[in-house]
Amino acid sequence: MKTNEREKTGLGLLPEARLFEQAQGGCQDSLNLLMARHEPLVVYAVNRQNLGDVSFEEAVQVGREGLWHAIQGYDPQRGYQFSTYAYAAIVHQVWAAVKAHCRANQSEHAIQEWAIFYRHWEAGPAQQQVEQERKASLHALVRRMPKRLRRVIQSRYGLAGKKRQTLAEVGRELGVCSERVRQLQVEALVWLRQPAHSQDLRQLLARHSQQDYEWAEEVAQAWLRRRAGRHA
Repeated sequence: MKTNEREKTGLGLLPEARLFEQAQGGCQDSLNLLMARHEPLVVYAVNRQNLGDVSFEEAVQVGREGLWHAIQGYDPQRGYQFSTYAYAAIVHQVWAAVKAHCRANQSEHAIQEWAIFYRHWEAGPAQQQVEQERKASLHALVRRMPKRLRRVIQSRYGLAGKKRQTLAEVGRELGVCSERVRQLQVEALVWLRQPAHSQDLRQLLARHSQQDYEWAEEVAQAWLRRRAGRHA
């Protein structure tokens, strides 16, 4: 259904909050309309990134995936504009593609990968609010973890005021070998990915689609099978 046809049916006249609700509920027409409306935001975001060797067309396509995730995860009740939320999701998606391309091709851009991401980032009040909510949600999630797993995650990723530590350094603190710390880190990441634990953070990151949940479940089941094999 084309945009002008949707307007004739009245779908395009609905409040945008209602369109988000319908799109998240599986209405393809509402999703298509929102994608079309916010396509210029994708082009705008891509134009402001250093794409390295990634083509503009490829980056736009990847940016559309970020927009799709943003539509699925946006909550109008949180009080910030969709464009603010979607811009971050689009840039993250584009940056992930640039980063993967750099690594695959051993590009010199990989040396300055964080500079690529932040080069055109406009950290206005709205963006800062979104980032603050994400950080608060992440730290709240980590605080809910089992104590040992929490300690490993905080030490390995430099959270809660800790500096980032190697597997060996964490192992000495816990009295276990580096391989055991690696296993605990994998277990902790599996725990964090579980939608039942990370739903709030997933919504803020636009990572709570059915596909995201299915992937998290596959990762968890694979980890359980490996753990069962080790115990056997």
